[in-house]
Amino acid sequence: MDLIKKIWTARKLILVVMIPLSLLPLPLIHPCSESSCAYVLIVTAVYWVSEAVPLGAAALVPAFLYPLFGVLKSSEVASEYFKDTTLLLMGVICLAASIEKWNLHKRIALRMVMIAGAKPGMLVLGFMCCTVFLSMWLSNTSTTAMVMPIAEAVLQQLICTGIADSLEDSVTVDTQDEESDKEENKEPSKNHLELLDRKHNIPAPPKKPKIRRDSQYPTNRDHMICKCLSLSITYAATIGGLITITGTSTNLIFAEQFNNRYPEAKVINFGTWFIFSLPIALIMLMLTWIWLHCLFLGSVISSQFQRDLLSQQETLYFDVVTNIMIFLVVHSYPEVVTGIFFILMTVLWFTREPGFVPGWTSLFEKTDATVSVLLGFLLFLIPARKPWPSAFSSESKGDDDDEEEEDPLAPMITWKDFQRLMPWEIVILVGGGYALAAGCKVSGLSMWIGRQLEPMSGLPPWAVTLLACLLVSAVTEFASNPATLTVFLPILSALSETLHINPLHTLIPATMCVSFGVMLPVGNPPNAIVFSYGHVQISDMVKAGFGVNLIGVFVVMLAIMTWGEPLFHLSEFPTWALMRNITGSL
Repeated sequence: MDLIKKIWTARKLILVVMIPLSLLPLPLIHPCSESSCAYVLIVTAVYWVSEAVPLGAAALVPAFLYPLFGVLKSSEVASEYFKDTTLLLMGVICLAASIEKWNLHKRIALRMVMIAGAKPGMLVLGFMCCTVFLSMWLSNTSTTAMVMPIAEAVLQQLICTGIADSLEDSVTVDTQDEESDKEENKEPSKNHLELLDRKHNIPAPPKKPKIRRDSQYPTNRDHMICKCLSLSITYAATIGGLITITGTSTNLIFAEQFNNRYPEAKVINFGTWFIFSLPIALIMLMLTWIWLHCLFLGSVISSQFQRDLLSQQETLYFDVVTNIMIFLVVHSYPEVVTGIFFILMTVLWFTREPGFVPGWTSLFEKTDATVSVLLGFLLFLIPARKPWPSAFSSESKGDDDDEEEEDPLAPMITWKDFQRLMPWEIVILVGGGYALAAGCKVSGLSMWIGRQLEPMSGLPPWAVTLLACLLVSAVTEFASNPATLTVFLPILSALSETLHINPLHTLIPATMCVSFGVMLPVGNPPNAIVFSYGHVQISDMVKAGFGVNLIGVFVVMLAIMTWGEPLFHLSEFPTWALMRNITGSL
């Protein structure tokens, strides 16, 4: 028994050692470039899926195995680890650091909460809209980490003011079987205290009513509201990340690998991706909200037609939210600067190459990365204080850090702010994916895989795409999203070329569906963040996430078969893919 425990404890180390040794006969018995590349690809993929080593460390495997097996030179592999996409990400992270530092995300979230109202169903929708908007520009993980403390504070206030109890008395809600609420009493999350900071002198929310002995929630209705709002935030962060190229790392991986494999294809840019994905996000947002509402809060129709009996409770609720909004005014100048940069970056991205009119790239041959890096660099130079005297300058000084009080020219962000948010592991992971793709291309492995998939040529394009979506969405529940997409993109590209299907017909849906790992806490970091607050159990995530997964696959398939076809000309096999196919076969 002790031996089994020791083996289980050392299982990752055993896997790291045994996988390369067990696969070593492949390049030794068949000494060719295809088998050597396949060996490197399988070892890296197993490391990624099993997470036996950190994802960033596993991404470095091609850097030393490709030169050892003669697939690529060391200099060629090294050049794959830093691409144009890395600069794009760095510029976006600079803006994200400024947004988080100067509380612009809190102002947006709280404003949405005030617009939505205190009714639980509308409150969930308001938070989802806010999270979707933030996740378009920030990483899904950062957005969830920013919004969840605000949601936690609102949930505590919602319960304390008795709004949920009033609703429970006036509405009969058909929910699922009663959840097992036998959790030990625990202190409310301390994260929401960030919004009620003592230095702002904001009064703490009133004490909770007497709770049930076996639960931290006064009623089962309160627990359902907490579950619904918590899960809605992680799902909304995933949906928002689909909208822009920079919204999530998997979009960046797809864009760079696609542009590397098909350099003649000038079809994927910020504008075309936004036009295609925005309707997907809007439809998914509404369907997901309806699904969560029916699952945890009951029928949407009956809830919306009930009489509003919450005037006193809503007044108290809005007083607290308004107080927080008032005390956020102290950082108004940096917020305005950040907002201007945010709007400017978005406008420049849209107008670079809109498609229907000539963009500014007709004058300057620049990319999205040029815009983001330039604006991100300026954030390190622009002072965080007004350059002109103000009657309120003395009031605003009290809320700055001591270091900034001593330095009137302190910039909007510092290198420490940037370092804290910069996901270097993702950068290396993306680089490892580029290196693998380059090896598959040079060695001819991608063409060999495509030839093995020729029996699928009898399937229609929509069936191939559906199978790819279902397979990717299933694998990503247990493996990281970037690693899953990095493994599948070369395979799907080779499959599309072999079947003479427009590669975008399979690659775009697969890229979208790889983000739908929402059924387990290990599916993606936002799931883990929401799960850590203790409002939901794994069974809740599985039930709700399964529905969201089906909704996502359905909407993506609808999009690729309707407005995606004329946008990307999916009904024809493009010349840029034909040129790639001919070149690869030579």
